[in-house]
Formats: sequence, structure tokens, C-alpha cells
Amino acid sequence: MTEQKTKRRNKPKGRLGEILAVLLKYNAVLGRSPEKTRLVLEELGPTFVKLGQIMSMRSDLLPIEYCKELEKLRTSVRPMPFAQVRRLVESELGRPLEEIFSSFSPEALGSASIAQVHRAVLKSGEPVVVKVRRENIREIMASDIELLKKASGMIKLAIHSGQAIDYGLILDEMWQITQQEMDFLNEAANMEKFRTLHEEVAYVSCPRPYPELTTAGVLVMEEVRGIEISKKEELTEAGYDLEEICAKLCDNYVKQIVDDAFFHADPHPGNIRIQDGRIVWLDFGMMGTLSERDRQLFREAVTAIAEHDVDALKTIVLTLGVYKGEIDHSKLYDDIDALLTKYGRMDIGQMNLGVMMEDFLQTANRNGISLPKGMSMFGRGLMTLEGVVADLCPTINLVEIMANHIAGGRLAGMDWKKELTSLLKNVAVSSKKSLEIPAQLSDFLKMNIRGQSRLNLSLNLDERSRKFLDRITTRVLSVVLLAALLVTSGLLCLIQTGPTLIGLPLPAFIGFCLTALYALFVLIFRRK
Repeated sequence: MTEQKTKRRNKPKGRLGEILAVLLKYNAVLGRSPEKTRLVLEELGPTFVKLGQIMSMRSDLLPIEYCKELEKLRTSVRPMPFAQVRRLVESELGRPLEEIFSSFSPEALGSASIAQVHRAVLKSGEPVVVKVRRENIREIMASDIELLKKASGMIKLAIHSGQAIDYGLILDEMWQITQQEMDFLNEAANMEKFRTLHEEVAYVSCPRPYPELTTAGVLVMEEVRGIEISKKEELTEAGYDLEEICAKLCDNYVKQIVDDAFFHADPHPGNIRIQDGRIVWLDFGMMGTLSERDRQLFREAVTAIAEHDVDALKTIVLTLGVYKGEIDHSKLYDDIDALLTKYGRMDIGQMNLGVMMEDFLQTANRNGISLPKGMSMFGRGLMTLEGVVADLCPTINLVEIMANHIAGGRLAGMDWKKELTSLLKNVAVSSKKSLEIPAQLSDFLKMNIRGQSRLNLSLNLDERSRKFLDRITTRVLSVVLLAALLVTSGLLCLIQTGPTLIGLPLPAFIGFCLTALYALFVLIFRRK
């Protein structure tokens, strides 16, 4: 028992030694690069691979060249031995494999940091895919994350971004997402929700899970043998129109974001198949969600970009963003104006969403603003999908499809009865107010003649302008006070009775002294 405790106590130290050894192997202390960062993460194991996958979607925190390199971590990793897979499946389902499956392929169809999948056939003859969670992966990753939080300086050596990054925030986000991915009951629920949301979309589908054969550690679902969307030649030979596929894929993804607020967070080619004329989505472990507020703000942002409304977009950025400290509002306004001017010169069909997102995220980052997790996930998802579309059919423009979808949705989703009632009400109120204008104008002129009119002015200034205005106001008040003291002292000279000093009435002498002292105080202490 004591020996087991000692081993458990020494395990973090041993793991720390492994991490140091890998960093030394790649000379991570002496130099960093996107490729070296990826290689380091791959060798450090599943926790670090998952960390890299999450960070690849945070282009608001990492340079884009790092994000693109870390995307490669989505490829397969070393699979578990079949004997281990058998033991895990039988333990989770409580029965031998032979009682559930008529066949079970010992070769892994795919292997990732958290799980791997195998083809199988049920006793009923239905072909399925079985997803098996890696053994003790939760404990391994929890231990690694705890170690990483304690050694954040080591992360900066392994993953150098040149920016001030909150690694604790990234680790918390990673652990939250990973725990959802490790629970296959959650993934099965995501699949069912996605199917429900797409019941009326004939060209979109996803695998059907088998709830009776699904646990937190094993997921059995129907097999999809379609063509991976990146295989253009196979799709063309099968008679598919690539342009039609891309147009439908884009429109569906915009639907997921704008209409459903429930979208696939990792739409890379390996997770999209074409089967029987339908787009089939795979791997529902990582799904993004948007609140109703965020979804509405996204719609308004697209409209603001189209109308070059800098004030509206600035308000949206500040509402959505997460920031610490003071914001330089004038700088943020100028940066957004420059961004909109740049894209305002383009036709919508010329816009590249990936470049736009990068520019937008960099603009926010320069002003100390980062986007919340849900928004950054959908932004990265859009950029990933645009890469898929650009490779498959460059003539399709995701920005144009998105704008058309939002414009059409705005009209289709409008409550015309409510809008007409509101319009008539506004017309009635406006008519009533227009009749009051002559009387109000007459009252204003009368007040102006009597000197009773007032002007209320509200200024929204940034911190720098506010401080400058305060200094100017203070100086003006000082001058006015000096003038008042001087005039008052001069008037006191007219007093004919009472004691005098150097030929001046005592009150006047005191007044001139106070004036001189205050003038000296202003000159010495209020220069700045």
C-alpha cells in the first residue's frame, strides 16, 4: 500500500520530467516555430494534442500561422491494441462482443486523442461504427491539466505566441470542452438534436446512434460509407455537382449558426461525407452554441458591415467582447472604420471570410478585446469551412451566401401583422407630434426672448479627452477666480473709513494679498 502511494506521489514528478525531456529534445527553449510547437504537442500525448486542437480555434489569441499548423493535430494518433478495445467495450456494455456483434473489425477505422472507432456488424445484420474511449483518459488528462496550471511558464516555452495570453483561461476552456467530448452520452444527445433540427432539410443527415448500446465510454452508431468531401475526383466520378454541394454545405452551416444557434464546431473534411445525395455530418463531440443575444448581435454585425455603420459595429464589439481595463474608444472607432473602409470597396463576392475574420480578430486584439468562447468557436468553424469550400469549388463565396441567408431570414421571420401595427402606431404618434410643432416652436421663441432657454449637451469622451477637458476647465475657472478677486479688491479700495495699510483700506490690502497668493499657487502647482 505504501509503495502504491509512493508511486502515485512521484507520478507528477515523472510526468514533469517527461515534459522537460521533450522540450529539450526539440530545443524549445532556444527557438520556437509553428511546426516545432506541433511536434512538441504530438509527442507530449493526448492532453497536449487536445490543447493544440482547442488553441487552433483561438485565432483571437494565437497568430494565424500557429493556428493553421495546429490544425494538423486533428489527424490520427497511435491506436489502442484490439485486446484493450475488446476489454473496454465488454466492460461498458456488460456482455461479450460475440453476443452483440456478428463481426467486429480489430483494425481501427480512425484514432484520435480521446477515442478510436472500429467497424462492426450487429447481430441483426446492420453495419455500425463503434467509438471507444481511451482507457483512463479522463484521469490522465485531469492530471496533466493540473500540472499545466501549476507550470504555466513551461507552456510559454512550448507554445510561444508573442502575446500576453491567459493560459489558465485556455486550459479551463479545453477541460470543459474535453469533458463533453469524453461523455458519449452527450455526443449521442447532440446527434439526436441535430437530426431533429434538420428533419425538414432533405439534403442533410447524420448517423443514427443506438441508445441501448451507448454508454459514457462507448458509442454505437450507424455506419456512413459516403465519400469524404475533399475527394473531388471520386465525387465527380460518382456524378455529383461540386458547385451544388458547396452551395448547400455553406447554406446549411449558416443555418446551423444563424437559425439553430447549434453548430458543428469542427467542420474539417474528415467530418463531412457525401452519401446518397446528402451531406452527412460526423463527430458531434464538439458542438458550438450561441445565446439568443449573441445570435442577434451576429445578425446586426453583418448588417452593420453591409451599411458601413461604424458606431453600430463598435457597440456590438464592446457588447460581445471580453476586456480588462480601459478601452481607447477613439482608437477602436478608427480601427473599425479603417476595417469597414477596406472591405467597403469590395463587392461581396470578392470578400474572403477567413481574411475578414483574421482582420476582425486582430483589430479586437489590438484594442485589448477578446471574444467569448462560443463566438471564437463559430468564427474558427466558419474559417475552416471556407477552406473546405475554397478547395472544392472556388467560385462559391461563403460571405455572399451568409448575407443572402440573413437577409432572407429577416424577411421570412418577420411578423407582418405586428410590424404593420407598429408602423401604424408610429405614424399616429408622428402625426400627433407634427401638429404640436407650431405650438412648441412658439413656446421656444417666447422663452428665448425672455432669456429662459437652456441647452443640455451630453458628450461621450474617451479617458484621454476627458482628462484634457478637465485641465482646460480648471485653468479657465482659475483665471475667472483670479479676475473676481482682483476686481473685488479694487472695489474695496473705495472704502473711505477704517484702518489703512500702505495707503490702502485694510480689506482691500487683504484682498490683493489673497489674489497674489492664489496667482502664485496657480503658477507653481497647476502648470500641468
